[in-house]
Amino acid sequence: MNKYRKSTQLPEGAEKFPLLPKLLATSFGAGFLPVAPGTWGAIVAIILWLPLYIWASPATTVIVTAIATVVYCAAGTWASNESEKYWGKDPVVACADETVGQWISLLPVTGLCPWWEILLSLALFRYFDIFKPLGIRSMERFPGGWGMMADDILAGIYSALIILALNLFVL
Repeated sequence: MNKYRKSTQLPEGAEKFPLLPKLLATSFGAGFLPVAPGTWGAIVAIILWLPLYIWASPATTVIVTAIATVVYCAAGTWASNESEKYWGKDPVVACADETVGQWISLLPVTGLCPWWEILLSLALFRYFDIFKPLGIRSMERFPGGWGMMADDILAGIYSALIILALNLFVL
């Protein structure tokens, strides 16, 4: 097993990893934080998204979130592929997939929703991402960056569906 999966110490030769894919793969460096890099990647998503929730219309929030998700999914998949060349298979510091999955989870949360749905989206997304029920684990079988990204996309979709159901049928 790659020792870098369990540690945030840089393996030998990793300093040669080009800056742009390194920043993209690690959600702008959040993956280097010492504990729970996946959670930090999801928190980066919330921090970047929060101005939309506060100031944008619901339609703008959904549209901008969807566009950012698609763009960062493509860039993050490429960067995650690159990260495996330097850090080994599915390195823990490569958390762009958590940022993308969290944005998907936030799609049904708009300024019309109560603030606690942001925390609920984080909790649901991290639950699905960590425990990988309902076929999420099987998504990891895709090669390279696609496998790294696919399970978090599905975790985000499940989280978004629960929040959507909550908004439609409970609130």
